Amino acid sequence: MRSYSSLFSVLTVVVLVWLEVATPYRLGVGRADCTGPPVEIGFMGYGEFSQRGQGIHLRQYARAFIFEDDEQARVVFVSADAGMMGHAVKRDVLNLLRARYGDTYRFENVVLSGSHSHSVPSGFLMSYLYDIASLGFVPQNFDALVEGITLAIVRAHESMREGRVFLSETTINEANINRSPSAYENNPQWERDQYRDYTDKKLVQLRLVDGAGHLFGSINWFAVHPTSMNKTNRYVSSDNVGYASVLLELDRNGVRIPGQGDFVGAFASTNLGDASPNIMGPKCEKTGLPCDMLTSSCPAGAGACIASGPGKDMFESTKIIGTRLYDAAIKLLRANGGREVKGPIKFAHQFIDMTEMKVPYVNPNTGKTETVHGCYPAMGYSFGAGTTDGPGAFDFRQATLTDSSFWNTARDILAEPTAEDKKCQAPKPILIASGRAKFSYEVQPKIVPTQLLLVGDFAIAAVPAEFTTMSGRRLRAAVAQTSLDTANKEITVVVAGLSNMYTSYVATPEEYAIQRYEGASTLYGPHTLTIYLEQFRKLMRSIALGETLAPGPMPPFEDDKQITLSTGVVFDGHPFGWYFGDCKLQPKETPYHRGDIVRAMFIAGNPRNNLMHEASYFTVERLKPEYEESNSVDHQHQQSRDEWEVIATDANWETKFKWHRRSTLFAYSDIELEWEISDLVEPGTYRIQHFGYWRYILGGIYPYNGTTRNFIVE
Repeated sequence: MRSYSSLFSVLTVVVLVWLEVATPYRLGVGRADCTGPPVEIGFMGYGEFSQRGQGIHLRQYARAFIFEDDEQARVVFVSADAGMMGHAVKRDVLNLLRARYGDTYRFENVVLSGSHSHSVPSGFLMSYLYDIASLGFVPQNFDALVEGITLAIVRAHESMREGRVFLSETTINEANINRSPSAYENNPQWERDQYRDYTDKKLVQLRLVDGAGHLFGSINWFAVHPTSMNKTNRYVSSDNVGYASVLLELDRNGVRIPGQGDFVGAFASTNLGDASPNIMGPKCEKTGLPCDMLTSSCPAGAGACIASGPGKDMFESTKIIGTRLYDAAIKLLRANGGREVKGPIKFAHQFIDMTEMKVPYVNPNTGKTETVHGCYPAMGYSFGAGTTDGPGAFDFRQATLTDSSFWNTARDILAEPTAEDKKCQAPKPILIASGRAKFSYEVQPKIVPTQLLLVGDFAIAAVPAEFTTMSGRRLRAAVAQTSLDTANKEITVVVAGLSNMYTSYVATPEEYAIQRYEGASTLYGPHTLTIYLEQFRKLMRSIALGETLAPGPMPPFEDDKQITLSTGVVFDGHPFGWYFGDCKLQPKETPYHRGDIVRAMFIAGNPRNNLMHEASYFTVERLKPEYEESNSVDHQHQQSRDEWEVIATDANWETKFKWHRRSTLFAYSDIELEWEISDLVEPGTYRIQHFGYWRYILGGIYPYNGTTRNFIVE
């Protein structure tokens, strides 16, 4: 009898294991345009006031992925082509989703992650220091992100189907370097010996496949700053990771126009805090000689210390790095390898006040356990120095450990740090005591979200900051070890950076001691990472033990306190004898060839009148071959829309549009369009169409369009 009982038990285990493997998830993917105002708004990332948008090179997209198990536990991960993510953006996205789907989507099970491009509009974070480059809050950009992310999730929701998830990894060696090696080297030798490189070189990929074996989605995490486009750039661009996403989606969907097709592929941010794409390293601007490694400074007269990418200019560098990311990802997708992700879906979320957190810490010098706590937010002197990706202003240097009476006097006008602040933040000399500022709304957050998603044996640790390489390694290890200790379960962990809120950087305590840019921008003091490690262990334990955490204190609602100094469009005008959409610069009459650049210019309204989501400010169109007999200029206006095929828009890599303000008084403006003819372009007859909206001085916004004459590509 016992033998039958034992056999029954074994069969039961086998069946349960089989069910875990065989029971598919329900999966959904969605993508939507979330491009912000492309002109007159400051970009987020470099903190350069003069860096204001003048057009578009690559559009911004939000890419959503939904995972649901057979118990209907559901999580959502969104990667958006945004500098980072804001709490108010997530709050309003959830409010819109609640109106459609009830409480299906909540703070607890939705992660919104920003890709961290430095070439996209700012003004959406509702924190004074982060929105200052755009002269405060920009409602139009905030709404663009909220509406685009919401639409991406809605499309993912409506596309859900049974499917399976696979995890693969590969190495990319020539796509990032550590921009703060002297800080990294201050981490313990025994710890550094565990890793070959100063940055994470591993690309981690989730592959989503439906019941028929059809690939329809992919998330790729790789640690690199999207700063191939430097601070001189004025085009809206999703930078290297955005370009990699475009390449991946064009390839898998078999289309020419970005944003089209069922396959959705994202390159999401992870622990990129000190990972730069400018792999040629920092050099003194005027001499080309190496900079001082510790301070990232150059001798007098040698210019700024600036790192460069592998290309001849920022566009080529963006293309090279983006292509290397794409090449690695597409190779994994085509291999159809990796291991299957299986198991239940779980999640945990909690808001915490970083200024009140107290956690245990083993002092490496004494070996004794101490209690450490978070500090009021503050930025150090080295924050003012910027990075080798984008140097700052004045005479600030990285690795600064002393203050000055001049800058302290300027600092104290905004807010004066207390003696406790100085002690807590040491050895950071405080340049901005943001936590003490008596402004109408928060200068930087105090309450932050922490979140962990578990898709079977794959975990996404969503952090509201830029974790350095070693900080991310420690966080991954802490979550994985806690799973092993509490649930006896091995899991793979990725860090999803810049998620749900933005709070600058998180360096290790050892890196913090060096006070390079990343350490100086670690808001809550030297034990910021220590607090996060303990908090994410807590999240993992709660999942493993089936506990429900208290939600924690909600970040303040400060929408009504926002200051907006950037003005909207008042009206649009046009010169006498011209009208909106008139082409003032035509393509040349002689034939173009591959490698040539076609230029056209139109009398235009302000692009902020309509952001053209799911559309375009211009199209490059080819006359279909069957209509080639009517390709003369005399016949072009007789040709119907159906005779033309759109082969490029303002979302394509090979196109650019630049907006020119010709007269502030009369509100004249032009839009200049460029199309580089690639090797894939077929000979034929082409034209360019511009679409826009103009604002009447007495009210109302009206559409217009214009078309160039036909031109020939041989």
